[in-house]
Amino acid sequence: MNKKVLMIAGVAMTALLGGCANTTALEESVANLGNKVDQLSAEVSAMKADQSKLSADVKDAKAAAMDAQAEAKRANDRLDNVATRYKK
Repeated sequence: MNKKVLMIAGVAMTALLGGCANTTALEESVANLGNKVDQLSAEVSAMKADQSKLSADVKDAKAAAMDAQAEAKRANDRLDNVATRYKK
């Protein structure tokens, strides 16, 4: 997708500036766009890594919550058993 956009932008700029004698500005512009695409690709990769880490953290938190809930139920069941045996 990004390569297509870069290719289309390059072709469009070439068509628009094709008649110009100064191709240095065109080369700088294309290089600038290439640098921006590389920077965005790096940012997307970093965000994917962060998202993967957060997803793993959420799974761990969910597992811990389920364990805590099971432990609380077990403790409540024990208390209920003690309360039914206790008589004044």
